[in-house]
Formats: sequence, structure tokens, C-alpha cells
Amino acid sequence: MRRIPELLAPAGSPEALRAAVAAGADAVYLSGKRFGARKFAANFDDAALKDAIDFAHLRGVKVYVTVNTLVREEELADVACYLIRLYEMGADAILVQDLGTASLARRLVPELELHASTQATIHNREGIAWAARNGFKRVVLAREVTLEEIKKMKRKQETETEDLQVGLEAFVHGALCYSYSGQCLLSSAIGGRSGNRGMCAQPCRKPYILQKGEKDDYGRPRGLEAVPLKEKFLISTRDLSVYRQLDKIARSPLDSLKIEGRMKSAEYVAIVVGIYRKALDAIARGSWTPSAEDERDLALVFNRDFTDGYLLEAKDVMGRQMSDNRGVLIGSVTASDGQRGEAAVRLSGTLCPEQGDGLVFIAPGQEMGLVVQKPLMRDGLLRLRTPERVRPGAKVYLTGSSALARRAQEIISSTKAQIPIDLKITWEDGTPVIEGRLEKQKGARIIVRAEFKMEKAKSQPVTAQQIASQLRRTGGTPFVIGKVQMDYPGDLFAPLGALNQLRRDLLTKAEEMLLSARRPDQGNVTAAREKLEQMDLTATAIMPDGQKQARTPTLAVYADSLETVRGAVDSECRRIYFEPHLGRDSNRAEGMQKALEKAKAICKDAELIWKWPRITRADFLELARPMLANHPADGIMVENVGAAEAVLAAGPGVRLYGGSGLNVWNHLTVQSLSPPFQLLTLSPELSANQLAGAISASHRNAAALAHALRLELMVQGNLEVMVTEDCVPCLDKEKAKEKNKEKEKLAAPIFWGLQDFRRTFPIRLDDDMRTHIFNSAETCLLDYMPRIFEIGLDGVAVDARGRTERYAREMTEIYLEAIRLTEKGGGSLPEELRALTERIRPMALGGITTGHFVKGLKDEIS
Repeated sequence: MRRIPELLAPAGSPEALRAAVAAGADAVYLSGKRFGARKFAANFDDAALKDAIDFAHLRGVKVYVTVNTLVREEELADVACYLIRLYEMGADAILVQDLGTASLARRLVPELELHASTQATIHNREGIAWAARNGFKRVVLAREVTLEEIKKMKRKQETETEDLQVGLEAFVHGALCYSYSGQCLLSSAIGGRSGNRGMCAQPCRKPYILQKGEKDDYGRPRGLEAVPLKEKFLISTRDLSVYRQLDKIARSPLDSLKIEGRMKSAEYVAIVVGIYRKALDAIARGSWTPSAEDERDLALVFNRDFTDGYLLEAKDVMGRQMSDNRGVLIGSVTASDGQRGEAAVRLSGTLCPEQGDGLVFIAPGQEMGLVVQKPLMRDGLLRLRTPERVRPGAKVYLTGSSALARRAQEIISSTKAQIPIDLKITWEDGTPVIEGRLEKQKGARIIVRAEFKMEKAKSQPVTAQQIASQLRRTGGTPFVIGKVQMDYPGDLFAPLGALNQLRRDLLTKAEEMLLSARRPDQGNVTAAREKLEQMDLTATAIMPDGQKQARTPTLAVYADSLETVRGAVDSECRRIYFEPHLGRDSNRAEGMQKALEKAKAICKDAELIWKWPRITRADFLELARPMLANHPADGIMVENVGAAEAVLAAGPGVRLYGGSGLNVWNHLTVQSLSPPFQLLTLSPELSANQLAGAISASHRNAAALAHALRLELMVQGNLEVMVTEDCVPCLDKEKAKEKNKEKEKLAAPIFWGLQDFRRTFPIRLDDDMRTHIFNSAETCLLDYMPRIFEIGLDGVAVDARGRTERYAREMTEIYLEAIRLTEKGGGSLPEELRALTERIRPMALGGITTGHFVKGLKDEIS
């Protein structure tokens, strides 16, 4: 038998859990009512969660609990208690995004296995090394990582020391996110429903229009026009399915294959998991070939057109034509009778819909769905009742199959007992005593003594066969009785109900023994609670009197051109985060070095920080790593843990700065990153009060840090809400005939945007042709500078990337003036700040917004 990876299934509800177990999952992932990144799934309350873990464990299935939202300062005490409860319940692992939550788990329940969620955006070998060094036993890789990259990562990992080994997990089936997970703020920016809090409204599935135009002196668009495209759903992905190449995946270094779908039905879980289970088992035997019928059923249960995804380097990841379930094409309309309300369909294959099935008819300018009622075959055509006239030639898709739903229910109800118990029954002075042996559990032994005594029978003694028969009735439990040995003296009597109770006592004791083996020692649980009592996890928004945290923040400016660097420095900005935008330079390393040298010459004695891209795949790290020894910058800013690992591996003494991509929400995340970071950018998803709580707690715990770490906030600029491997401007092929010329044009300084019929979201391409999408309105917190002083931020930043020298110069002047006025104070301060804000409005791209600073994200779901 070949080694095959674990099959990991979604369980968004108790019904889906039963489906996953029945269909043959090796492990499931699920969530409690809080701290899981799928808040709109049914999920499990604490009692149901305990039952779910017990149910799975009794059937040999592992349970990984998602605790993978970002956690606010005021929630740390709650999440700490939750981690201890999960540990006590016997969860096999927890999936975590928030670095503060991970540090809590390591301190409180070090025996509880940690998995890095895909929300952690780990996409390079260095990120895996960081995870291993920080106590993670598995990494769920970003969906954008390819199988070839995974093989290289594993080969490198095998050269590391034994204690740095970490398992790798990847998605193989289900929905794909458009943006790198953990870096998507589009739903958050539009409506306050954050994907980092499990509340994504899926705006990527909506229609958009691609726009382009020129830029004005501030980098704002002018002369915008729509790019004519047939596609409407420009940022909607297809669904992932690697089924046809599962043999290749199974031979890879992956330890776990993950099926997406905690928002999907139990029927979906049963069908998809069942098909992958059957395939993996055949691969293990060396006898598998893809089944056309199984492929069809995978598509029929749900699909948005399938792709092999980034995992297998597919070129068809995007599904821009439509964003909902495609179903399976079964035929086309040959004729339609509007008066009779009937359409004639010529079937193209063997699939024939039955009553209760769902269909959709698609023709140019028409899309109509219906539930089949009384289908009729006549003259080789399928006759269907339709609510309106359907155009001849319309394609007919089966989107819901009653037959498949029945098969799914058969799978769900087919859970078989898997734990054999051999019995040996003896009688002591008439009292039955059962010794049960569980050979699969290394010969574990259970002794149960009956609460009754069998008396001499007066007329009809119980036979040995009757006793064995009653004890074998284990239906509805995970147990099956194997061999039964008994030394029955005969001629005894006991009510059948008493024998049934004896069986129940036996199975209860067997269950308790098995479950206790999967749970921690109660002394360890008590020790964890005692550790928690010693921690100070209380959050305060305002420091007590006499311990004010107010301070004057410094100003930093983000720049991506020498012009914007010059504009900021000319206006006396003392710190520049420079992310050089070079285009598709054939000698990128040389271009990068020259850009940094020129920027340093402009900065003179101002601090120049070389900002690395938010996503740093292996090709960028290979380019940047040799430059670490002789670059002219005063420090390096990164936005993912893998990039930090790469910088630190170059040697000690590097001044490391953290961007907003690190998702810093609480003081424990600050602690976990300091050292090595000198400065961290706090999340733009936090409100002023939440920022105050995190900063206050960080200051209270500063004594534990090796150095004084500074905390900063982006206060001006269009918030980056998505980063994706997709190249949206590449859709505009009208005026670009040759590929190289097209890419040169696409990277030129013109304005690109996505319009959702109400607003335009700016988009920019980076040097790797990734698309970065920005909020439609520009964040502006200048009016709130007194509050920024009050909450104790060390720094504020203006984002001038993608803008102009004039924008950088004037915005720097305005913010330095606002800082000076706030420091001076006075009764006229509000009016003076409002006047400065009015100077910003004509410069802003798409108007101004306070983001989440005032109101925060939408409240939790009750």
C-alpha cells in the first residue's frame, strides 16, 4: 500500500460532521460559535462542540477546531478560556491566524497542536520555517502556492534540524478566494463585514467594470472610460478541483488534502468527501484511474466551472462569465411554446432530470431557473413546463439532482460500527461479569460487573445464544461485538431488559475509556487555568490618571517612486518607506539597487526604509537576499513572517519594520513580534478605542520587551483591500498586439480602476504583475489627530504610493502642520484641523473616509 495524505473535510454543522465521518474523512475541521472564520455557517456551541469531538473520536476521526479570526484586545481573556476548553475537550489541533492567539496557546496549553491557518498568508519556505520555530506543527499554505514550490519547500525542510519539521496542508477542492487569504479587506472596507472576522460578504462575486484613464497632478483619475469586455464578474474565481490529477497530488510531500466547504450542505460534504475517499484508497492500492461519473457528480453537487488552481499552475483560475453554481450541461432547447408554457429539450448525454430537480436555462440576454415538475419524454425530446417562453438554442443545465441528494443521504445514514470488542463472560455466584477487549486499542480491557444476579430458572431459562444476541445489539454506536466466549452454567434466568442494561453499561464504559485516552490529564487542565489566572489580559482604552500614554507621533510616508520620495523629503518628512516600482526590468536586482541608492541620496539624513512587497515569493527573495549585505537603506519593512525570516537569516543587526499585512490586533501579537521588529503598523480594521486598548496593554507590558517597540498607524491614503495573482488590466487587449508591448503598456503610469456601478476602486500592478486593489475612498484621519495623540501612537503614516510628487509634498506639509498644531493645542485647534482637512479634499482619490477608526467593524453575530 502506498502512503497517501490525510483527507480533511469541512464540518460547518452537526449534519455535515456526520456526513464527513460517514463518507470516510480522516479528519474534520469545524468551529465554535466564536473566533472561527466562517461565522455564517451553523457551527457548534460549546456543548455541541464537545459532542462533535467525541462523535468523531469514537469513529477514529481527528477534529481540528478553527480559532482563526483576528482577536481584539478586549477578547483575549475570552479566547484564552476557549483554548483551555478546547484542550479539555480533546481537540486534536487548533487552526490559528492571530499571532497573539498562537502565543496564548503556547503558554497555556502547549500540548494542544497548533496549525497555521491559510489566513496567515504563509506562501514561502521561510514562512514555514518561521511557523516551525514558533511551535506550529502544520501550515495550511496559501492557495496560491504551487505543487512544484511545495516540493522545493519540503526538500529544503528536510535539510533542517528534526525539531523544525512541520506538516504541510493544501486545499484540493472547493471555492477559491480571489485575494491572498488574510490580506482581503474589500468586504471590510465596503460594508464593515471583515473576512478576518469570518463575516465576508463576498463582494468578489459581484459584477464590475474595468476602467482606465490618465492621472492628474495628484495621481487621481481623469478621463475615465470603460474597457469593453464581455465578462462581467471580473474578480470571481472558478472552483478548485484537482480530482483528475489526484494521483500526482497524493505523491507530493503534502500531509493533508483539504476540502473547502463549511458553508456547504451535508449532502455536498457526503458526495465530495466520498469521491475523494474512494479515489485515495484506490491510489493507495495502486489501481486508480479517474472516473467520468465521479467527475460529473463533483460538478453536479456544486461548481462554478472547475480549475486545477494555482496548485497545479492552471491558466484558467478565473471564472469571469458568471459567479454562481454552473451545474452540468444536459442539453439545449429545440422549441418553446409560450402559450402552453412548455419547452422541448434535446438531451446531449445520459443525464435526464426527474421531478424535483433544479434546472437553469441560459441564452443571450436570458437566464431562467425552475424546479422540474412532471417531465415527459416524447418523440425523443424532453418536455418541460416553463414559467415563461425560453429561447430556442438555450443551454439547459442541471443544477440540483434529487437522485444525487438521495445518494448523499444514503451515505450519511450508512455510518458503520468500526470498533470491535471481543467479550469473555463469566458468572460469579450467578452474577454475570464481562471482560471486553478492544484489540485495535492495543488490547485495552474493560471489566463490567452486572448489577443483578441471575436466578435459577423456574420454567424457561435464558440460553447462551439469547445472551450473546442481546449483547450484540450495538446499533447506533461505534462498536461491534466480535468474538463472544462464555462459561455459562445454564438453567439461569434474567429479564432481557437487565441484559440490555448490562450491554449499555459495557458500551458506556468502553466509550469513556476511549474518550479519556483522547483527552488531557485533568491536572494539566487545572494547571492551564492557574496560568491564566496569573495573566493580565484585561484591556483598557484609556490609561489611568497619572499614567497617560499621550505622545507626539512622528510622520512617515510610503513612496514607490523617486519623485514621491523627493516630494516627501522636500517637505521635511524624516522617515520614508520606499517600495521601488521598477516595471518589468530585465535586470531587476541592478534596478532595485540603483533605485535605493538614488532614494538614499535624496533622503540624505532622513531615514530610508526599504519596503518589501506584501507578497514575497521565492523569486523576489532570491533577488533581494544577496542585496541584504550592501543595500543603502536604514532598515527593511516586511508584511509577512516569511519575509521577516529571510531578512533575519541574513545576519544580526538589521532594523526590521512591520507593515499592516502582519495583521497586528493586540498586545500579544506585538509581544510575539518584538524582538525582532523595531516598529509595527497596527491594523486599519481597529477602531480608535480598540487601538487604545492594544497600545495601552503593549505599554503596560513593555518591560517584557528587549527594546522599546514603536507602534504606527496608516492615517492617509487609499487602503489596500486585495492582492491577487490575477492581472486584471491584462483583460484590456484591444490596443496591445504583442505580449511584451502589452505588459509594458499595462505597467505604465496610467490609472486603472474597477467600478461596481457606484464607486471606483483603484487598482495597480506590481513588478510581478499582481493586481493590488484599493478602497474607493481615501482614508483621512487628520481631524482626529488629538485622539491619535491621546491613544499613544508613536507614528502616523501617509501612503503616497501610486501618487505624484505634488501629492507627497503637499500631504506631508499638511500632516506635519497638523502634528505641530495638535502639540501646541488651544481652543482653535478643531477649526484649524478642519481647515487642513479641506485642503486635503481636492487631493483625495475618491473622496475621504475615516475607515473603521470611528465606528469599527460591524458587531459580532449573536
